Amino acid sequence: MIPDGRVADTGKIILADKPRKLVLTWENQFLPELKAERHSTLTYEFEQIPSSVKFTLTHEIARTDSKLIDAVSQGWPSLMSSLTSLLETGHPLAETTKCPEDM
Repeated sequence: MIPDGRVADTGKIILADKPRKLVLTWENQFLPELKAERHSTLTYEFEQIPSSVKFTLTHEIARTDSKLIDAVSQGWPSLMSSLTSLLETGHPLAETTKCPEDM
């Protein structure tokens, strides 16, 4: 949800393989050029390794030169860093707690 009440993104769970994998559809709702690309697929995978858990995020769409994939590829690294900070310190990164001005 965007602070002004608009829906940012929608999707549906298409696979939940607890505790290993979660796959869902993802569709941007607030930028017309991204919404026009329709649904993409977001996959979260968790793999137990000897002393920790490996987390892999894959976001893909069945089209070349996707503006959506370009946009989320810019956002996922900071969100994952913020998640790491939250898990390790109890506090997310400040820049991920505010909605970008151009939304």
